[in-house]
Amino acid sequence: MHRIDSDPHREFEIAAPPAPVGDDRTLVLARGDTFAVFDRHGDMRPAPGSRHGLYSGGTRFLSGLWFQIAGARPHLLASGIRSGEGGLFVHESNPDVEGHPALQLDRDQIYVVRSIDVADGVCELAIALHSYASAPIRLPVRIGFSADYADVFEVRGAHRARRGRLIAPAIAGDGVELAYTGLDGVTRTTRLAFAPAPDRTSAHAIERVVALAPGERVEIAVRISCALREGDARRRPGLYAMHGQPAPDLTPSLSTSSPAMNAWIRRSASDLAMLTVPTAHGPMPYAGVPWFCTPFGRDSLIVALETLWIDPSLARGVLRFLAAHQADADDTERDAEPGKIVHEMRSGEMAALGEVPFARYYGSVDATPLFALVAARYFERTGDLALVEELWPHLERALAWIDGSGDPDRDGFVEYRRRSAHGLTNQGWKDSRDSIMHADGSLAEGAIALCEVQAYVYGAKAGLAHAASALGYGARAAQLAGEADRLRSAFADAFWCEELSTYAIALDGAKRPCRVRSSNAGHVLLTGLARPDHARAIARTLLSADHFSGWGIRTLAASAPRYNPMSYHDGSVWPHDNALIAAG
Repeated sequence: MHRIDSDPHREFEIAAPPAPVGDDRTLVLARGDTFAVFDRHGDMRPAPGSRHGLYSGGTRFLSGLWFQIAGARPHLLASGIRSGEGGLFVHESNPDVEGHPALQLDRDQIYVVRSIDVADGVCELAIALHSYASAPIRLPVRIGFSADYADVFEVRGAHRARRGRLIAPAIAGDGVELAYTGLDGVTRTTRLAFAPAPDRTSAHAIERVVALAPGERVEIAVRISCALREGDARRRPGLYAMHGQPAPDLTPSLSTSSPAMNAWIRRSASDLAMLTVPTAHGPMPYAGVPWFCTPFGRDSLIVALETLWIDPSLARGVLRFLAAHQADADDTERDAEPGKIVHEMRSGEMAALGEVPFARYYGSVDATPLFALVAARYFERTGDLALVEELWPHLERALAWIDGSGDPDRDGFVEYRRRSAHGLTNQGWKDSRDSIMHADGSLAEGAIALCEVQAYVYGAKAGLAHAASALGYGARAAQLAGEADRLRSAFADAFWCEELSTYAIALDGAKRPCRVRSSNAGHVLLTGLARPDHARAIARTLLSADHFSGWGIRTLAASAPRYNPMSYHDGSVWPHDNALIAAG
């Protein structure tokens, strides 16, 4: 979570602006490093504070795109995501056209269908016009457009003292090229091509008169291409999608006797495919659309863990990608230490200039043990010893961080403390400012050891002990198994809260338990770290009326301090949180 705020502890959280007047619901498409945000008409409206646009590589290449008939917006009939192949559909009809110098037209004579698709670096729009008028008509249409080349963090609320320069539009017979040269020296271009060619083209719109006989159908095609000017690109090889490659085909399938369940499964599979990007290392699921359409270590690892049973290839791609971007140096500004797994990776002008620390940011405490845990679970699921052998140096570096920099006081528990002045204050999955607290509501301070992180460490060491044995590393296998056993004993002593029938959410910097009922304790069930009697008590606690909402297990129990069911992490219900608890 990132928000722009004067409080340095909330600097990069996402701002929540006041709700606009009218319907602000959006339609979103994504593919690779490109995503687009539309209103329900399929337009991008360039209003102040609008987040509509076509984004690629962390930049908004198009901030406005709108369609008009005789100077007016069509009436919306329906819109949404196309089933099966994805993409957007928008069904509209013409409004009454009165007072136009060349046309008088009653409403609902022209049926308009927009089909919109996004590929990596490209947005394609087809506008079909079907006449139900009783006489031939000449229909004036206009497509307007604009580009501000705002960085994604600017769109989300960041303010910049300086920006680059817009380049004068280049107008050609079939379209327009817009461009911007950033302070990073990179020229970003947006090419809009129209077919058939427009009658008139300006820097901000094209116009055409469409001749329609009764019953005739005419189509206008628009192709919008985003590019970095040749020779200027600063993308690191292998960091993002392999351009030109198709989206991954998630071939495993699941069906049931319930049509409703099957529809839900198909929607889930389609969403996962939309978020999954082919890279040089294999498929990599991004964290989410629209603002997290980029690699996040923790999120991708959780997806890999939850899909291991049906498609281990996803975990293979995630592990190889994250191994390739494992930290190899100490860098305070990026919260990086040797062996850590990346938290977040961003491109764009502000990331390239260091105006935000997220070009490659390592401020998560759980990504590294989750990396080791997923590798162990992958081996258990597949028996793929070759991949484990390939990853073993990276796994040893991750384990070295867990036992070293991840545990600076050497008490056996992995803990975090922000080092970067601009980094995240809380570095577990509940990374909002107020998510880790004591029973009196005061926020935990110092180096914080989260209960679920210790469970990930336990599962990683216990599982990698089996992998080490299979690789012939007998002594290392015994060492890892022994460390897991010792952690199990120490954890119960330090975290169990008998009066709450659950584990403390965390230990603070003074090793005081944060005695709060939270969903974090449910993750401990996932790896076997919990003692059997503790596990039974936690299950009862999580399913009690205090914790279970009917829609799922709350992140905080209703009796906990700071409980707020509308909050980000202090009482809301999260699907992945519940999935990990249920698996445990």
